[in-house]
Parts: sequence; C-alpha cells; structure tokens
Amino acid sequence: MAETCEIPVGGMTCAACSARVQRTLEKTPGVERAAVNLMTGTARVDYDPRAVSPERLVETIRGTGYGAELPRPEASIESLMEAQDAERAGETADLRLKFWVTIAIAVLAAGMGMPLMENQSGPSAELGRWFLLALTLPVVFWSGRHFYTRAWAAFRHHSADMNTLIAVGTGAAFVFSVFMTVGAEWVRARGLVPHVYFEVVMWVVALILLGNLLEARAKGRTSDAIRRLIGLRPDTARVVRGGAELEVPLADVRVGDELLVRPGERIPTDGVVLDGTSTVDESMLTGEPLPVAKSAGSEVTGATINRNGALRIRASRVGADTVLSRIIRLVREAQGSKAPIQRLADRISAVFVPVVISIAIATFVIWFDLGPAPRHLHALVAAVTVLIIACPCAMGLATPTAVMVSTGRGAELGVLIRGGEALQRTGDVDLVVLDKTGTITEGGPAVTRIELDDEGLRLAASLEQLSEHPLAEAIVAAARKRGLALEDPERFAAEPGRGVVGRVAGHDVVLGNRSLAEEHAKAARSIEETAAELTPLDVHAAAMAEDGATPVYVAVDGRLAGVVAIADPIRPTSRDAVARLRGMGLAVVMLTGDDRRTADAVARQVGIDRVVAEVLPDRKLAEVERLRAKGNVVAMVGDGLNDAPALAGADVGIAIGTGTDVAMETSAVTLMRGDLGGVADAVALSRRTLRVMKQNLFWAFIYNVIGIPIAAGVLYPAFGVQLTPAFAAAAMAVSSVSVVTNSLRLRS
Repeated sequence: MAETCEIPVGGMTCAACSARVQRTLEKTPGVERAAVNLMTGTARVDYDPRAVSPERLVETIRGTGYGAELPRPEASIESLMEAQDAERAGETADLRLKFWVTIAIAVLAAGMGMPLMENQSGPSAELGRWFLLALTLPVVFWSGRHFYTRAWAAFRHHSADMNTLIAVGTGAAFVFSVFMTVGAEWVRARGLVPHVYFEVVMWVVALILLGNLLEARAKGRTSDAIRRLIGLRPDTARVVRGGAELEVPLADVRVGDELLVRPGERIPTDGVVLDGTSTVDESMLTGEPLPVAKSAGSEVTGATINRNGALRIRASRVGADTVLSRIIRLVREAQGSKAPIQRLADRISAVFVPVVISIAIATFVIWFDLGPAPRHLHALVAAVTVLIIACPCAMGLATPTAVMVSTGRGAELGVLIRGGEALQRTGDVDLVVLDKTGTITEGGPAVTRIELDDEGLRLAASLEQLSEHPLAEAIVAAARKRGLALEDPERFAAEPGRGVVGRVAGHDVVLGNRSLAEEHAKAARSIEETAAELTPLDVHAAAMAEDGATPVYVAVDGRLAGVVAIADPIRPTSRDAVARLRGMGLAVVMLTGDDRRTADAVARQVGIDRVVAEVLPDRKLAEVERLRAKGNVVAMVGDGLNDAPALAGADVGIAIGTGTDVAMETSAVTLMRGDLGGVADAVALSRRTLRVMKQNLFWAFIYNVIGIPIAAGVLYPAFGVQLTPAFAAAAMAVSSVSVVTNSLRLRS
C-alpha cells in the first residue's frame, strides 16, 4: 500500500527547478506519484515503502542540487511554518548579504577598475584587467556560486534550468575575460585587442541576486493568511484543576479540561459551554461579522473571541483536531496544489531552456559571422543577453502565487477552497444548484408568524412541552423567546396526525390542524360562534400556507384563540445572495425533495424562478448530471451530508455549514458560515484568481516573446540597438516581481 510524505525542498527558484526535481522523483523506483510545488517549497510523494524510503527520496532530491530534509510527521503545522519561515529568513539574509557585497564590488570596479581600462592597451589596462579579475573572483565563487553548482547538478542529470542559463551566460563572459587577461600578450600578438567583460559578470550576478531577493520577500507575503490564522490562537489557557485555577500553555490543555474564558479573551480550544452566557465573535473563522449568542450547551470554537460574558467550557478538541488546525491544514494543502492552467506553463518550461540555449548559440554564430567589428564582442554580448533575459522565473511564479494568495484570502472570508483545480473550476461555473433545506433555509422548523395573544401562546407552549414533535419544539422556543413563563401541563394527550389536547393552569387547550380545533370548539360552543371564529383564522392560515408554512390552530376552553405558522425559515441573507449570483450572470436552480407548493413559495421569496421539486435524495445526482449534460458547468450547494452524491457529481461541490462536519473534508469548497453569500464570494474570488493567472502568464510569455528577439539583436540592423546582459538581468527581475505583486492584489 502506497504511503505519502511531504519533503521540504530548498533552493528552487523557477518552474524549471521544480519540474526537474519532480521528474527526478518520478523516475525513482518505488515512486508512484510526485508533485513539487515551487511556492511552498515542498515535494509531496506517493511511494511504495517496500521499494523506496523517505531517506532515499531526500538523497534523490539532494542529488539534483537542491536542499531537502526528512519529513517530520509528528511536527505541528505551526512548527513546520516556523521552520519554513526560519529557512526563508536565512535564505533572504544570505541573498541580501551577497547582493550588497556584489553591488559594492561592482561599484568599486566601476570607480577604480574601469578608468584603468579606458585605454585598452598599455600598463594601466594590464593592471585594470588583473584588478577586475581579482574583484570578480569572489562574485563568481561566493556570491554566484549556487548558480554554478546547481547548473552542474542539472547537467549531470541531463537537464537544464534557470541556473543553467545564468551559469552559461556569466560563465562564458568570465572564462572569456580570464583568457583575455592571462593571455593578453598572445592576443595582442595576433593583432587583437584583449577586451574583458568582468563588469558584465558582476552586474548580472548582482541584479539576479536582487531579483531573487525581491522574489523571496514577495513570496513570503503570500503565506500571510496562514500566519494570521495561526496567530489567532492564544498562547495560554485558564484551566480548573483540583479546584484551583491555573494558567497553562495551550499545548498542555487536554480533552475534558474545564476552561475559564473572561470577556474579551480568545477561546483557547474547541469546547462546549458548561456555564455562563455571552456572545462570541466568530468572524475570524467564518467571516460572519455579527457575534453569536452562546449559553450552556453551545459549542464554541477555539481562537474566536468571547465578547461580553464569562464562560466556563469543557474542551472537546485540542491540538491538531481543532477546527482552526483543520482549516490551516486544508489551506496549506490547497496552496500546495496546482491549477490545471499551470500545466501549460509546466509544459513550456520543460522545453524552454534547451530552446533558449539553442537560440543563444545561433545568435552567437550569426553575430560572429555577420556582425560588425569587433564581432566576437557583439556575439558574446548578444548570446549572454539571450541567456539572461530568458530566465523563466516569471513563468514559474505565474499561477502558484495566485493559488497561494487566493486560497489564503478565501480562508479569511470563511470560504475553504480545496486546491488550484477546485479554484479554477469554480471560476468556470455558470449554473448554481441550491438545495433548499439547510441551504436556502435554516434547516429546522421555527415559528414564522403568530396570530395569537401571549396568554394563548403561553398555554399552548406549556402543553407542547410534553410533545416530542418537531413542531412542538418550535412553539416552545417561540414562547421562551418572548419571555413567557411556562407551566407543567395537568393533562396531556396526543392525537396522532392531528395534534395534542390537554389542560394547563385550569384551561382546556387544543393545538393541531383545523379539523381537530374545530371539533373541540363545536363541542363547547355553537356552530355559528365557531364559524365566526374560524373565518378570520382561515384567512390567516391560507396566507401562511401560501408562504409555505404549516398553520397550527389553537383553541382554549372551546374558543378558537388563534393560529401559529411554522416553517423552515429562509436564511436572512438568502435573497440577497441569490440576487448577487444572478447579477454575476449565473443561472440559479433550486433542487428539493419538498412538495411543489412549499418549494414554489420559498423560491418566490428568494427570487429563484427555476425549481425542481419533489426530488428524492437519490435522484438529486441524476438531476445534476442532466444539467451538466446540457453543457452547463454546475456548482451544487448543499449541507454536505444527505446531498453528498449530488455534491460529488457536480463540477464543483460547495458544502454550506459550520465547517465542523465531514463536508469540510470532502467538498471542493466549504463555506464556514451558513450564508449563501459565501457562494458568490467563492465564485467571485475564483474568477478574479483566474483573471490574475491569465494576466501573469500573458506577461510572462510576452516578456520572453519580445525580450528574446531583441536580446538576439533583431533591432540592431535597423536601429543599432543591442541590449546588454545587465539590462537583461534587470528586466528579468522586474518581470518576476511584477508577477508576484500582481498576485498579491488578490489579498484585498
């Protein structure tokens, strides 16, 4: 049975780097599948443990010239992030030191070495060449050493990457210049002037280091969302042990511990309220701005903020099992995935470097044969410029940066998107199918309208306390919400299928359908009096039924006292969410197993004009498939449990809920709050991300399409324009940073 491990990989700087590591892993015996992510710096490998070990995989990666460490399955996400941050900080500091040293050397060379070279012959020029050689040695063998060692490792594996382009370009200039310095007499003896290009090597290495430094800093910002999520967790918790109140590190909290949370404090971990009432700000996890009331029995989530009351809770989940940890894990996994659009960049990157080297060789030959004097100078400059300007850094960063920033932003909005493929597919959706119960509606019965005085409601709710019917719970909840004092019934009897009858506080009380209430009223009063009381109640009941609610008649001491409407209430945000989806050009369909009249009533209230009603759960999938067969890209939105087949069968399954159920583990998109507005947020974010990906790829490609011919010298015959390697290095750095910066726009 295959096992999976995630190996941190260091030193990758472009798509060609990650592609090379991935190809090498895929060729390793025992490896079933490998996915290397440039942005997260990780390799996720499915392997057969009988054929290969993680240690062997690490050695394989190191053999390609990149750093790798054994995975630590016991490590928490926080420690992994800290280790990654520390590694990135070390890498950034190293790049920063090398850049400043190199730029100082380059300035020194320009200030002292170049004046000596003004006259290409004579003692001063001789001294100048040796002086520049001495300055260039630390640049090549220290500042830019990693370019050459990685290029050599790539060569040994019969491949090439960005380091190959840099190493070949600067290496050619360096070796040529060394030859001109050491063999100056030999060159002059043949009537040639010994030109050197040490300054080209210095400035190219300096500018590429600057580009790498800016990239490293920009890439670090793409993980800000994860860091903010981790930062939500408090460091300590107040625990009651042995009757004493102790403040302990969060890591010491165990399931079953009693925790005290004061107003204004963050709740340490997931739990259940034992005592106290308060409101809790859950916006950090769900995006829902309104605080949620909590009392005994309520579930609370770690990292949310207790607002205005003290709570005593019992810890139900700790450590990696908490909702926050699961969210962080899912977002990290999503950030490590690839969008289908990236396959285009991967395919191009795989053949890009060999093609560029071929172009550089052709450029050198053409300039050397046909160019102006000095031909060798122009030929070398043109070939090196082609190699430098073609570094495919921007191409490699184009889609991973967008996926990272977008999934992190989604988590902040309470929208969990499982990876790049789900992200891209969500952006293509043109039809949204909404389940009714629990999606458009709250998912449970509640009193939606009362045509009854408070005393009648109090008596009715008191009687219903002994009933187990779901509608009874709604009436009891409505009475308690009004602050009515309920009493224990003196007598109670259920009339199956009709309602309940009994006696409360000395009054005979009847609740149920029209016939039950009418029957008891006629037994106590005249037919005319009953009819007179029924008429206005029937009007209310008809209106309630028209709205999709169930009317419940109430009779007290034989008098028809009123009627109560019970329905699955529509979520307050559903209507606006549907309007927003339609405004985005999406078709909206409601799919429900409820009867046609109820379904039409709900659809009318939220603004949906396409309804598929009376569909059994096992037929929902067939309905989704029917819509897909018409050519639609379908998103199915449901509660993730009884809608699971339809969610799985849709192009994009969107589970709506609290994020604490299995839906979060299985759906392509999970909405952490019970608000359909999250569907519009997910689609809008995905569309923006797709747009940014396409922009990034366009600029990455167009940069090379335009830059390479100019570097090769196509403008020289007409305009006398020839780019320098230093300019090419600066342009390459700018293109990479612009791609990352464009992706960072998704954070807002």
